Amino acid sequence: MKPFVYLLSLILVIGVTAPLPAIAQDTPEAEVTRTLTDAEQSQATDTRIAERIRAILIELDGYEGVMFSVRSGIVILSGEVVDATALARLEELITGIDGVVTIQDEVTETTDLAKRLNPAIERMQVRVRQTIAVLPLFAVAVAAAAFVWFIGLRVARMHQPWERFAPNAFIANIYRQIVGLVFIVVGIVIALDILNATALLGTILGAAGIIGLAIGFAVRDTVENFIASIMLSIRQPFQPNDAVEINGDQGKVIRLTSRATILLSFDGNHIRIPNSTVFKSRIVNFTRNRERRFLFKIGVESDSDLAAVRSLIEETVSAMPFTLDTPGTSVWIEDMTDSGVVFTVTGWIDQSKTSLLRARGETLRLVKQAIEEAGFAIPDTTYRIRLEGAALPGGFPETATITETESAEKPAPTPETKGVIGVNAVDDEALENMIEAERNDDTNPDLLRRNAPIE
Repeated sequence: MKPFVYLLSLILVIGVTAPLPAIAQDTPEAEVTRTLTDAEQSQATDTRIAERIRAILIELDGYEGVMFSVRSGIVILSGEVVDATALARLEELITGIDGVVTIQDEVTETTDLAKRLNPAIERMQVRVRQTIAVLPLFAVAVAAAAFVWFIGLRVARMHQPWERFAPNAFIANIYRQIVGLVFIVVGIVIALDILNATALLGTILGAAGIIGLAIGFAVRDTVENFIASIMLSIRQPFQPNDAVEINGDQGKVIRLTSRATILLSFDGNHIRIPNSTVFKSRIVNFTRNRERRFLFKIGVESDSDLAAVRSLIEETVSAMPFTLDTPGTSVWIEDMTDSGVVFTVTGWIDQSKTSLLRARGETLRLVKQAIEEAGFAIPDTTYRIRLEGAALPGGFPETATITETESAEKPAPTPETKGVIGVNAVDDEALENMIEAERNDDTNPDLLRRNAPIE
């Protein structure tokens, strides 16, 4: 049995070890075969890339002087091109070919004048031919836009319905301008649509917006004044002939224009205030209420019966034919000074019938007359100098009082008029006549209306 076992083991060992040499002999051959296959595939890829590049160069103009080679997917370019744009375009096309690893660029721009001018001449010829071809269509587009603009111009020039909808002529003119602008934009859109170039509309509107923004910053004050004119014309804070105070200037309103507010001062001067200033300023309208208060101050001697003086002044003011019972007369002690006691006196009038300045002056005159007739003294300005000590050169005594009234003889007082002198609004009527003459001038437009909303 042992020889049989030994024989069987020998057979198994031989059977197992016999294939190993064959495997060891086949491995180098497989590696050589695989290396040859990769080289062949790389060569095939390079050939395919070269054929593709050659076909591209044949189809495109301007690359006759370009040479190339392909190695392991690396494209090497050499030669000359017309300009850098052509070279960038070629590189973009080659990069898109499947299998290209990178591009080694050795191409230069040609310095041959003829080669550089020929493409430009050809492009110019092509553009001239394209322009000639599109001229009929362009003429149709221009005609359509002009027709739309003509309609818009006719509609914008119509007086109705814009003047019916607008509160004044200025706003109506703005409506017309907006309508005209809308028709202009519609005409441009129609023309671009006919030319199949509506994509340019966004560019045009964007450029117009940028230009408008720049112009707005450049003429910011003008734009602000324009907007203020619109607001003032819609909501009017004053009416024609109103006595107002704007930014420290007092006068009567003549007109409101698209740029400024015109006042006639009480001295007869024209005051032109920009509407932007009017819109932002504090406006005092003296004419809005018919009742208006006048005020003045008057003094009496300190030793006077102040209660009696106050009652006397109040009765005198209330008895004036032009003063109103409501709100009534007010009198109070304002201050006590070296010269006496100062009273403040107020009264109310109907300024549509009575001149404020004349009423104030006449009331002051009659109050002074009543105080003096009642035996109360109104203090005069008197300077007293007290000298004490030894006698001075010139013979002055040690103590002396020199008053201003002693330097000259006091004139005899003239009798005062008892009655009330006319206080009708004569000056106001004269100013109103001047304003009416100004407003009747049709060459100067006015945005003020009697029936406009008032703030």
